[in-house]
Amino acid sequence: MTIHKLTYRFTLLVAMLFAVVTGVSAQVMESGGEIKDTLGIKHETPYEPNIQVMDSTYREITAATTTRRDSIAVAKKTPSTAGKIKFRKPDPSTATWLALVFPGGGQIYNRKFWKLPIVYGGFVGCLYAYNWNGQMYKDYRQAYLDIMDSDPNTDSYKDFFRPGYNFEANKEYLTDLFKKRKDRYRRWRDLSIFSFIGVYALSIIDAYVDAQLSHFDISEDIHLSIEPQIINSKQPMESDCYGLNLNISF
Repeated sequence: MTIHKLTYRFTLLVAMLFAVVTGVSAQVMESGGEIKDTLGIKHETPYEPNIQVMDSTYREITAATTTRRDSIAVAKKTPSTAGKIKFRKPDPSTATWLALVFPGGGQIYNRKFWKLPIVYGGFVGCLYAYNWNGQMYKDYRQAYLDIMDSDPNTDSYKDFFRPGYNFEANKEYLTDLFKKRKDRYRRWRDLSIFSFIGVYALSIIDAYVDAQLSHFDISEDIHLSIEPQIINSKQPMESDCYGLNLNISF
């Protein structure tokens, strides 16, 4: 084969390849958007999003999320009371001040009316004891003073005995008796005053403690259980022991 023929064939092959490439380029330009390569990969023109639609959708999602978050926060701050029984919880400070100003006022404020007979019964008992012991103290004191002086007109001590009693023979004994009775009733009178103050203080403490315990949790989760327990001994020569197991749950 001569050089002339080889050159001719090479020129013809280059012309054919150029024609094929030119035809493919023209087809791509006319179709305006799709390119098919020899591997079969399809390339499309880039998608341009709608900014207005995206902005409105974002606003709707943001508003819904904010509303749901606010509703959850309100629900947490204000727990639901549906189906629950509301119990009255008195204020301990108010109950204490009422008990200080008015005896029994704290019990009335706490609505523990059954304690009022106990409180007022204590006050009445202390007042009665004070009056009784005070009167007895005055009588024995006056009798002691009369038997100690030398005035025959002061003889109140004779009211304690039957007529015809020999006072002169028992004067020393009666003097000691009147002195002891006088001191005893004076001591009991003073104790009646302290008892009255004690009842008053207990009524105040009871009002405060009762109001304070009204806030105490007494649900079923709080309980105390005592059960028998076998304590296993770790020593081989010692036997097991028996005891009590104390469980406090709260």
